[in-house]
Amino acid sequence: MRAVIQRAEDVRVKVLNDGVFETKGKFSHGLVVLIGFEEDDEKDDMDYLLRKIPSMRIFNDEDGKMNLSVKDIDGGISVVSQFTLHANTKKGNRPSFIRACEPNKAETMYDEFVQHIKRTVDKVVTGEFGAHMKIDFVNEGPVTIIVDSKNREF
Repeated sequence: MRAVIQRAEDVRVKVLNDGVFETKGKFSHGLVVLIGFEEDDEKDDMDYLLRKIPSMRIFNDEDGKMNLSVKDIDGGISVVSQFTLHANTKKGNRPSFIRACEPNKAETMYDEFVQHIKRTVDKVVTGEFGAHMKIDFVNEGPVTIIVDSKNREF
């Protein structure tokens, strides 16, 4: 399981519906989390990211140091499924997505992930699994962190 986490402001998630992008949710500050699932992901992969993401201290405290989590600042989290995080680009110019989880299993994992995040953070914004979306936000900092459950170095 792989996540790209961005500290964000003015987050707005839009989903294409009948040729028009409709806003599904928004918040003023927090995290944009792009999450990709692999075929061999298991419960411990999800548990690892569910512990890590809401507690990650990447927001500035009163001294300007990154010591606060999204929970500490009462921020929101936007969770967007993105199978392209598992692109293999080693051969040729067209990425292969063979490591990405098949859609039915990925959707189940995504739904479970979102439900757990909702128990941790009050404001959670999602789009629609598999839909064409636009995620508008300002990457504040900029801060972008990649977390991979298969690469846990303590």
